[in-house]
Amino acid sequence: MLNTALALMALAVLLAWPVPILLAGANWPPRAPGLALALWQSIALAGGISMIGSLLVFGLIPFGATPVSALGALAGHVATGTLPAGATLAGVMALCLALILGTHLLLNLSATFIRAERQRRRHHTLIGLLSDPLPFDTEGTRVIDHAAPIAYCLPGGTRSATVLSRGLLHLLDADQLRGVVAHERAHLRQQHHVVLLAFKSWHSALPWFPIANRAENAVALLVEMMADDQARQAVDDRTLARAIALVGTAHLAEVSGTQTPLAAAGGLDDVSSADLVGPRVSRLLGEVPGLSTAARTLVVSATVVLLLLPPALLLLTT
Repeated sequence: MLNTALALMALAVLLAWPVPILLAGANWPPRAPGLALALWQSIALAGGISMIGSLLVFGLIPFGATPVSALGALAGHVATGTLPAGATLAGVMALCLALILGTHLLLNLSATFIRAERQRRRHHTLIGLLSDPLPFDTEGTRVIDHAAPIAYCLPGGTRSATVLSRGLLHLLDADQLRGVVAHERAHLRQQHHVVLLAFKSWHSALPWFPIANRAENAVALLVEMMADDQARQAVDDRTLARAIALVGTAHLAEVSGTQTPLAAAGGLDDVSSADLVGPRVSRLLGEVPGLSTAARTLVVSATVVLLLLPPALLLLTT
């Protein structure tokens, strides 16, 4: 049990610092953003399980020979209000920390999704009142009367919408606009808002944790690249890159505070983030090659191993 707790703690430390830093600084994610996104998710999930699991297993050492049997013994001791022989203050504190941390993360995740859902519902109401349907479009594209070039998607199950501003319609030509719309619809189809909310929750739950911020930023860029790859099927790379650059440049020129309240109410507003524009344009214009089969296999294997390793350590301890 002690060896399991130490192994989980070592894994948690690796996934909390060196591994995310190496991944964030790697040059291969733009070549396979979907695989990189899956790897980021496995790092976050495995890191959380390892962190909580190490505290839990350490605290369970006096209760049994394996985590599963020790949990059953713990339930019995809680019911009778007793402690087993060998129980220490450090062990009890570890159990309390595991419970507090796990509860904090789950409650924060739930609160983040509930707030986002409320914001989306209010946003859909505003969209219905303050926008018009795009002429000759039957896929839920709405136009708001705002001079700034704005494009974002608003998830909502059967009420999903792609929102454009009149400023965007005036700025882009027909091909560029088609690329932007295809990009936003890719966000909706691939449910990117769910992934972004999960990492946003992780960051808000652990704001003092520098890797949480790094992971949120990296994931935000990866989902934009994934949506770009879908948009590339509608327009050529240079047209899409020019559209991204035009909108990004226009936003840099906007005076702070002029953003429409609709865009601030919870949509996936990708093209307005200046931090994401440069890497996306460079990727589209640089003819970035895909990963080799061997490299893809290695990334997939690492993702699967990270997902399976913490549960294996917890369940196979003897």
